[in-house]
Amino acid sequence: MNEQKIEFYTGPAGGWGALNSVKNALLRQDIPIKGAKTLLSANQPDGFDCPGCAWPDRNHASTFEFCENGVKAVAAEATARRAGPELFERYTVAELAEQSDFWLEDQGRLTHPMVYDALTDKYRPISWDEAFVMVARHLNALPDPNQAMFYTSGRASNEAAFLYQLFVREYGTNNFPDCSNMCHEPSGSGMRPQIGVAKGTVTLEDFEHAEAIFIFGQNPGTNHPRMLGELRAAHKRGAQIVSFNPLRERGLERFQDPQSKMEMATLGSTPISTHYFQLRGGGDLAAVKGMMKRLLERQDAGEDVLDQAFIAEHTTGFDALAADLRAESWELITEEAGLTLEQIHSAADIYAAAKSAIFCWGMGITQHHQAVATIQMMVNMLMLRGNLGREGAGACPVRGHSNVQGDRTMGIWEKPPAALLDRLQQVFGFEPPREHGVDTVEAIQHMLDGKGKVFFALGGNFAAATPDTYQTWKALRQCELTVHVTTKLNRSHIVHGKEALILPCLGRTEIDMQASGPQGVTVEDSMSMVHISTGINPPASELLLSEPAIVARLAAATLGSGEPPRSPATRGPLPPEGAAPGLGAARRPRSQTPWLWLIEDYARIRDQIEKVFDDFKDFNARVAVPGGFRLRNTASERVWATPANKATFFPHPVPRDTPVHRARQSMKDKQRDTIVFSLLTTRSHDQYNTTIYGMDDRYRGVFGQRRVVFINAEDIRALGLRDGDWVDLHTVWNDDQQRRADKFKLVAYDIPRGCLAAYYPETNPLVPLSATAIVAGTPTSKAIPVLLKPHELKHDSKLLAPDAAASEATAAATA
Repeated sequence: MNEQKIEFYTGPAGGWGALNSVKNALLRQDIPIKGAKTLLSANQPDGFDCPGCAWPDRNHASTFEFCENGVKAVAAEATARRAGPELFERYTVAELAEQSDFWLEDQGRLTHPMVYDALTDKYRPISWDEAFVMVARHLNALPDPNQAMFYTSGRASNEAAFLYQLFVREYGTNNFPDCSNMCHEPSGSGMRPQIGVAKGTVTLEDFEHAEAIFIFGQNPGTNHPRMLGELRAAHKRGAQIVSFNPLRERGLERFQDPQSKMEMATLGSTPISTHYFQLRGGGDLAAVKGMMKRLLERQDAGEDVLDQAFIAEHTTGFDALAADLRAESWELITEEAGLTLEQIHSAADIYAAAKSAIFCWGMGITQHHQAVATIQMMVNMLMLRGNLGREGAGACPVRGHSNVQGDRTMGIWEKPPAALLDRLQQVFGFEPPREHGVDTVEAIQHMLDGKGKVFFALGGNFAAATPDTYQTWKALRQCELTVHVTTKLNRSHIVHGKEALILPCLGRTEIDMQASGPQGVTVEDSMSMVHISTGINPPASELLLSEPAIVARLAAATLGSGEPPRSPATRGPLPPEGAAPGLGAARRPRSQTPWLWLIEDYARIRDQIEKVFDDFKDFNARVAVPGGFRLRNTASERVWATPANKATFFPHPVPRDTPVHRARQSMKDKQRDTIVFSLLTTRSHDQYNTTIYGMDDRYRGVFGQRRVVFINAEDIRALGLRDGDWVDLHTVWNDDQQRRADKFKLVAYDIPRGCLAAYYPETNPLVPLSATAIVAGTPTSKAIPVLLKPHELKHDSKLLAPDAAASEATAAATA
């Protein structure tokens, strides 16, 4: 059993600690030789794209194009462990529910399609034919296609995502809740009306020329470790790196490059941030506004710090922004930012001195009530000095999943533009639905209200990733059918509908053999580079299907098919079409899309993508070039696809009425001495999104445990408690629902007073379903108002945080 301890970490990010973690990850999955060989093909032109983060690849000059957390993702997929029918015969679903999230995924790769048997409370094997017929029967029995919801994980390939959106729209709905709704939705919602694109404007090469890099609400050391290589190189050539984060994150402080023989031999490291501002959680908008106010004051004083030529030629709305900046109070700015006037001036002056600057941000920005406004203020600041559309400068939202951006490009969006629907109609000969669908939070409410009957997930872990956990679980359990396409067992398969299917698929590292031979899929990274990914390992089971094959065969079963005679080599038999048609099927003409013909050769899918999206002209030829190609980004060309045909300044007030503000005022009126904290949820270093690889968080000094809450030492004393005491967390919200997560250990940490941090999914029960970002609808998981109370030994077990709280010891024992 791993020792549970809190021990301050003194080393740098990366280095020998990362190499030791790589070794342990491969050993734990029983693949020391296979795993090492597999990693040599990660992010290579003839290999596979890492199933971890979406950070771009270099020109593959090194054979070691992977990072510590990428290794954990690859090892988990290439594992020697198997979760076959014998596992499900051994445990009932009720017994599986008692296990931790770590334990569930640690059982290994799924090998068989499984169906839930309510009589025995167990999953049992089912044939693929029967599974497709079952889903088709449920879908075709729905009187309204909008009663079905189709979730998408950001790891789905472009080919799978394209077929998926095509199938679902031909079926008749735009209900596409997806992981973008929970992470970078505010980035697109903010930038699209402002500069005409919903993506970052920079390339990896821009980091070689930036004189300043500003990092907001991001922890690259854990979430995008390969980014540290770019930051290290930038620091060494003299660039200023300015970080804004409530927590001191080791990856933003020091990095020991495992590929640097000198640093590894001498135990040396390279500083990352030249300046580190620990602002209050949610204080980014105020900080950025203060920086812009400082620039304007210097301009008004006669200094030439604004790019007036760019502002005049390329923008609109500057006068309104300037008036708003002049009217804003410095007292309010510093109070809400949690920074001094001198700190804000210093950050602004660094920006003013740089000839080119990049602004990066992560979910520390997007998961706030005022996320869209904050992003627009950051882009405003870039525009003030012309830092869009030129070398070494631009906006860089750093996305998570390896193809979350590509999925949106392929049309996975509940609010599709009319142009996309028109093109689908033109190419495929059906009338797509025009009514907007539901996003992730709306889908949960849809199910709770009884309007959602079938839930289909192409990857992901919906039950663990989403907010307001018990409401989400209730919603899923009310469904007539839940279906999950997945590689490994997770919490979402245990929290199921009245009927349920688990459909195992190929992983990114595995050979995808179709009628024409082995196939490659494509992905798009955070900087709009599209490239091929080809698996190298034999499938974990001969029964696994690829995601494109699963989608195509389900579409053929549900809609029928305009398929030409099938090749005998096509993998798997064609399931009966339109089984048990209901009202939905009766109204729908037979599909003319040749679903099964398309998956015989994925180049055919890419040909269809090219017909729908102009930016993918000559798709197959361009993706065959090592490294792939970059999609056009109009903003990086200073072409503004906005209503005004210019980049637009959007002023925003410093927020004074957020849920945290209101909760503090409410409690002050009731109990003056009560402290309302602002909780931000975060990942541990042994975690990627909801996937937990182990029980340690090395850089933050947490070992063998996860139920901890990071808090300022002065706040611990103000509560009359001690470091290491156990507390329960209670949400302060404006409804009658009780939300709490029990038994968390206080850990004194370098974090601003009034702020807390704790891991998700353990704290997801504290996030109300109605706590969403203005405009974007993203859960505001980085700013939840909570109270801390001494842990109650006797409590209602139904209110325990749903990571199978009592089984943490079990997870630690098996780690």
